[in-house]
Amino acid sequence: MQIYINGELVPEAEAKVSVFDHGLLYGDGAFEGIRAYGGRIFRLHEHVDRLFRSAQHLAIQVPVTRDGLAEAILRTARANNLTDGYIRVTLTRGVGLGLDPKNITNPTLVIIASQLALYPREMYENGLELVTVALRVPPAQALEPRIKSLGKYVNNILAKMEANRAGAGEGLMLSSDGYVAEATGDNIFILCKGEMFTPPAHVGILEGITRAAAMELARRLEIPVSERMLTLYDIYNADECFLTGTAAEIVPAVKVDGRLIGTGRPGPLTKRLMAEFRALVAEEGVPISR
Repeated sequence: MQIYINGELVPEAEAKVSVFDHGLLYGDGAFEGIRAYGGRIFRLHEHVDRLFRSAQHLAIQVPVTRDGLAEAILRTARANNLTDGYIRVTLTRGVGLGLDPKNITNPTLVIIASQLALYPREMYENGLELVTVALRVPPAQALEPRIKSLGKYVNNILAKMEANRAGAGEGLMLSSDGYVAEATGDNIFILCKGEMFTPPAHVGILEGITRAAAMELARRLEIPVSERMLTLYDIYNADECFLTGTAAEIVPAVKVDGRLIGTGRPGPLTKRLMAEFRALVAEEGVPISR
């Protein structure tokens, strides 16, 4: 495997960053996860734009232009003969000991092109079980949820561990005031009486690229879709439920906190959206090959 580090492609065994890197020491940085399907990268420029927005909020200077980053991602995918897989882009503030960022320069940019399967295949066929975890998403007053930052994800990891202890496929996280926010690595949607709902950004969610794609597909299929504040009551009484994410794609949820959702099987609209999403990624994307 070839890893991109600060403009160079190096073998995996030689891919190293400093032990003084701010990303390692303090979780000071941002990242993106991107998918490739059939030799094309899905929504590459949307992911690049989101990384730049995260970097702007964190006041980290991305060491390449938007076009330069897109080309670096394509270059890394080509070097690893990637046609279908997962691309991880990580940006940190740079190297230096001490919390104060004022003397940290020369940001670190790493790109990995590999494979990642978030859930087993049977969960896509039969649906997964969600359990509400005690750990809450950070409020926007503490950490802006639209930043895909490194340090934020320790909260998600602890929530995932809580779901694992409960034997559930995924953990559902609430806001500090009890509204449904997101799963540990995915956005959540419900379908009720033919309408589709998902929590708004201000409740504390990451505005997912796949989330946006699912909303576009719903509108194309003439399924009414809107952002709405949701409680567990809404989830428990939904006709259908599913999660979205770059790694997860679209995965149905059929049980939440021991309660069956709808029939307890992936619903017809969810399955239709899953099929439409597979068609979308097959027809859309930036070609990896020159």
